[in-house]
Amino acid sequence: MWTVIYIAPTAKIADRIKQRLTEEGFLVQVRAINVTKQQYEILVPEGELDEVQEVLSEILHR
Repeated sequence: MWTVIYIAPTAKIADRIKQRLTEEGFLVQVRAINVTKQQYEILVPEGELDEVQEVLSEILHR
């Protein structure tokens, strides 16, 4: 099952996060949730949630 870990405000940010998580070896999906407001969900498999959250925290705080 896929779980939302982050809602990105732009496609550019969503793509950057997806690329970084993929480079770390995680499966990642991006899904547009609001076309008018340009918001995108970043999803990962539920089993990888804890590991992904640690890496995501590092990505967001750089």
